[in-house]
This record gives sequence, C-alpha cells and structure tokens, in this order.
Amino acid sequence: MGNQIGISSSEVRSRTTPAFPSETQSQLAYRVIEEMIVTLQIPPGNIVSEKALNRQLNIGRTPIREALQRLALEGTVRIVPRAGVIVSDIDMVDQLKMIEVRREIEKILAGRAARLADPKIRAQFRRLASDFNEAATKNDGTLFIAADREFNSLVVTTAQNSYAAHAIRPIEAQTRRFWYLHFQRFGDLQRVCELHARIAVAIAQNDEPEARQSSDALLDYVEWYTRRTLEALR
Repeated sequence: MGNQIGISSSEVRSRTTPAFPSETQSQLAYRVIEEMIVTLQIPPGNIVSEKALNRQLNIGRTPIREALQRLALEGTVRIVPRAGVIVSDIDMVDQLKMIEVRREIEKILAGRAARLADPKIRAQFRRLASDFNEAATKNDGTLFIAADREFNSLVVTTAQNSYAAHAIRPIEAQTRRFWYLHFQRFGDLQRVCELHARIAVAIAQNDEPEARQSSDALLDYVEWYTRRTLEALR
C-alpha cells in the first residue's frame, strides 16, 4: 500500500509554498518529497504512491513523477517494475565511502564558490552564517535543516561546476538521511552549525583557501560523527 502522509493541511501549505520565485513544480515536488523521506515521515521500505502524494500535497502527477525519477537517480528511492516506487534502505556501511568522495567534491565547490561569489551572493552567505549561528545558539535543528538546504544549493549554484554538482547531489541525499536518523543520539548540533557558519563566512569574504580549509574541518567532524555512530550501533 502507498504511504499515507501524516501531516496537517497547514504543514502542507507551508511546505508546498515555493522556496524561491523561479522554483518549478518539479523542483517543489522534489524538495517536499525528499524532505519527507529524509525526516522519516516516509520510512525506508515504504511504497510511495504518486496518487496519494498528488492528493495530499496538491502537486500535479507529472511533477511528482519527475521528482521521483530524480530521487531514483540519487538512490533515495527504487522504481521496481510491477511493485512501484519504494524508499531505499539507508546503507550504513557505505557512509564512510561516501564521506571520502564528499570531502574532495565539497572542497572544490567551497573553493570555487569563494572565488566566484559576487557582492549579492556574498550577502546571502553572510545571512546564512547568521542563520547557522542562531541555530547553534537556540539549539534549533529545524532552523539548521532549513539553512543547510539553502546553503548547499547556494554553494553549488555559485561554484558553477556542473560535474561537481551532479556528483555531490546523490551523496548529500544519502548523508542527510543518515544524519537525521542518528544525529540526535550521537551528534553535536552547535558544533555542526559553527562549522557551516565558518564556511559561509569564508565564502562571503572571497577567501578561497579558508573556504577549502573550513570545508575540510566540517568533513573531519562528519567523519568522526559517522564512525562514532557506526561503532555505537554495532
């Protein structure tokens, strides 16, 4: 059976409001469905129904289908003939392999973003640094998740490297799911907010060496946290 999404009508309206003026219906559908999978409202193993999503999110079937195809390319769901669309399991063993690749790609993206950011973009990164600091001060995971999503998107857009962008997206999708599942038990929200803010500030200052170094510092933490989590779960 398709998963019945347990969210209120007010939550639906909030989530299905475009994040930016040019956001397409396909991008909107992807963002909303991906968030629901990451936050385990649609858990691993569940069958995702296009019809149910269309009815409950009030987003067209075509944008939903396009979003699910994108999620399949990223490995978040599997499209199984005669069975439907199934949310993929979270592969615990592969997390460290993904971090090894993620480290190098994110360092490239952070460095290029710092080099190429114009005054308007730099102002956006300064605002994001402030958002991360606020999330750290308030210990607010919801605020962090919103800032992190915008930060990742802005870094990729600013870096202007389609090859790195295509490579990082599926890795980010899988690491977000791992993070959400285990971070409350094993992570340090204040620390991860501070590390993100440090990268944002470096990009805002067009400081490429610092952006690359700060990206490495974040991935040092991510690797430590992942190893700690995997050891605890053994």
